[in-house]
Amino acid sequence: MVTVSSWLHSPCPALVVDAAGAVHGMNDAAKTLLPQQVSPTRWRHGESVDIAERSYAAHRVDHADGTVTWWLLDETDLRLERERAQLLTRMSSALMTSLNPERCMTVVAELAAEHLADEAVVIAPQSDHGHPVTRCRRGEAPTYDLEHLDVEEVVGLSEALRGFPPVPSRWIDPAVAPDWLARDVVSIVVTPLPGHGVAAGALVLIRRDKQFTEDEEAFARLFASRAGVAISAASLFTQQAEITERLTRDLLPPTLRRHEHVDLAGRYRASGATERVGGDFYDVHQLPGDELFVVLGDVCGKGLDAAVQTGRVRTALHALLQVVTDHDRMLDALNQALLTTDRSRFITTVVGTVRPVDEGLHVKLTSGGHLPALIVRAGGTVEVANTRGTLVGILEKIITTTDEVVLAPGDSCLLYTDGITEAVGGPLGDEEFGEDRLRRALEACGGMPAEALVEHVHMLAARWVGSGTHDDMAVLAITAPRRRSS
Repeated sequence: MVTVSSWLHSPCPALVVDAAGAVHGMNDAAKTLLPQQVSPTRWRHGESVDIAERSYAAHRVDHADGTVTWWLLDETDLRLERERAQLLTRMSSALMTSLNPERCMTVVAELAAEHLADEAVVIAPQSDHGHPVTRCRRGEAPTYDLEHLDVEEVVGLSEALRGFPPVPSRWIDPAVAPDWLARDVVSIVVTPLPGHGVAAGALVLIRRDKQFTEDEEAFARLFASRAGVAISAASLFTQQAEITERLTRDLLPPTLRRHEHVDLAGRYRASGATERVGGDFYDVHQLPGDELFVVLGDVCGKGLDAAVQTGRVRTALHALLQVVTDHDRMLDALNQALLTTDRSRFITTVVGTVRPVDEGLHVKLTSGGHLPALIVRAGGTVEVANTRGTLVGILEKIITTTDEVVLAPGDSCLLYTDGITEAVGGPLGDEEFGEDRLRRALEACGGMPAEALVEHVHMLAARWVGSGTHDDMAVLAITAPRRRSS
């Protein structure tokens, strides 16, 4: 038998058991904790024992007389913290699986309803169409909707939704909670979702049968801090994606509409497989009457920087078109505008005016350092327009050249950038496609509609390059439609 008496007054529960498993004695802490009848025969050293809603690690000490002293070490708080840490890790992993704000709100509501409350409501800051709201009851599927809420009806909610300055959680009296939030509940806590750079919203936790404890509310704040970062990251990503999409849409060449007397088609391909914009561009604008203004150009460089300069050039040309239609004056004004911004971003460009005539189409072309247009006759003859000129945006005074051609029905005028002719590839992978090869290829394209012509040119260049790198490519075809027989 144990003879040391100091264990009797230890704050750690302990009991002495004989070889048959009968309890021979308990210290004061054990008498307070354990019921009258207790059987430690199923206890295992180091394993947890649940007693009176708490968790204890059972540790045995064997004695020479065959008795065993079982010490019960309270590990409830440690076990709870460990479980909560594991839970937060799983929650963080789940929250980071999506960069969609609606999906993030759904995950937050599901996790909160499963682990923190009977029901969870996630409310995002107000948008143009109301507050995005996700609701979830434990064991049920979450719902998402845009709702028109009076957030001032809930104490602390409007402050939480603002995101800054930071505010603490607020305990809400269920008796004064609006019906849109909750009915017939026992406890409500409004916890801010602190975002990262933007307001993420608020998390409302609802219990129907018991109150939240301060410890549970503190854990809810930890969860809310991670949820807020995930939601705000998704919101920022979505905002940036929308901005990028809008800007990209403005920088891309336009979709060409149909015209009664002119058959038009364009193709554009950025230099990188992951890029959508670059330094090549084309535009078509309607002039008074049946005339069209066309422009195709190539900004020095590629990628986003070149695309930004492309946007400036296109905007400048569109503005100049409102006050001047003479090609030489327009290109001179564009040159002066570029000289005042960035001389490292010069361009080559060709502008044209297209108008219907009895013979087909009259096309007037003026070039500022750009490759000459190719005239593809319906019979297969390919002519080179007499247009060259100097670069735009690098010299104080530019030289431009103008040529005028008439396109008979079935004839086409092809404008293109050097991404086509300088495409490197071929059988050995080190040869440029070249202007001569392009002209020879076009001899088989006489009479092609504009759409088929630009598609064929792009296909030729793509095949020549293969899987190799290439520059931006842009092609614009102006075709005189064939007349319908009466």
